[in-house]
Amino acid sequence: MKAPFRRKRRLNPDGTMTLIEHLYELRNRLGISIVAIVVTTVFGYIWFEVAFFGLPSLGELLKEPYCSLPASSRASLTADPNTCTLLGTTPFDQFMLRLKVGATAGVILACPVWLYQLWGFITPGLLKKERRYALGFVSVAAVLFVAGAVLAYLIIPQALGFLLTIGSEIQTTALTGTSYFSLVVNLIVIFGVSFLIPLLVVALNAAGVVSYELLRRSRRGLVFGLFCFAAIATPGQDPISMLALAFALTLLFEAAIQVCRITDRRRARRRAAEGWDSLDPDEPSPLDVTPSRIDGPSDVGGPSEVSAPAPVPAAVPVIGRAADRPSSAGPPASTGNGAGPVAPAPPAEPPRYDDIT
Repeated sequence: MKAPFRRKRRLNPDGTMTLIEHLYELRNRLGISIVAIVVTTVFGYIWFEVAFFGLPSLGELLKEPYCSLPASSRASLTADPNTCTLLGTTPFDQFMLRLKVGATAGVILACPVWLYQLWGFITPGLLKKERRYALGFVSVAAVLFVAGAVLAYLIIPQALGFLLTIGSEIQTTALTGTSYFSLVVNLIVIFGVSFLIPLLVVALNAAGVVSYELLRRSRRGLVFGLFCFAAIATPGQDPISMLALAFALTLLFEAAIQVCRITDRRRARRRAAEGWDSLDPDEPSPLDVTPSRIDGPSDVGGPSEVSAPAPVPAAVPVIGRAADRPSSAGPPASTGNGAGPVAPAPPAEPPRYDDIT
């Protein structure tokens, strides 16, 4: 059975759909994204140990920062001290490690597909100008995420060298594959996501939520907050990765402030050219006193004929024992139409003993 929203979507270029059609589209786009992530996860699982297209395997690529350390800083787990291997402590370590790294690589490799599906779902609700801005923000976000991931990969050897050489005279740290790859993957993801914070500031300024003056006045507090964020977010808790993330975010944040300054100046020039700055916000807007057209009177028709009232029937006197007895409550009430008094209704007689038996 074909989904009914597809043909309607082609007939409606503005993207207007009912709620059910939106749910159908969301289901289909989520399905496509999940299928793409599953396919790339399988590829990442295989790539973990197999080299493709002349590139080293994913495991060797991620293990390179650890293997670049001096042999004295690494635990020797084999007879050859020059061999670089990691430690596994449980039977399922190798499988779970390979699956985790493959899933992370799958999400990253499938980002063009699920970003396109996300873009296709939200595009019909945006104006032409908003679509242009959104496309620019998505492109810049992808570049910033890759830049953060590359920076994290470059500082991993320095961070590991600092962590593994502290107290090396007393003990040698034997890293397990799970702990090492978790550190590397988390550091790459955190650096990539953190690099999107300055872009969020630019987006809020473009939406009119924050201004350049507010950011300029709060610069010191925001920089201090970035350093605190870097100290908490970095998984290694080493000063090298903390300082690298903090200084990189500070530079990006300063660039974001300058972009906000240019945006606010351009917005102020446009308002001045349109005459908005000359208006007093406390002055009421002028009223529209242009007379409107008044139509002539409509014909309501002549007077309608009123029929004569219906005659009131005369009251029928009640004859019986109750009417023959005089009433102690006063004279009988009159009907008001000249028909004479009307006798009250007789009271109900109690039942006799013969009737009950």
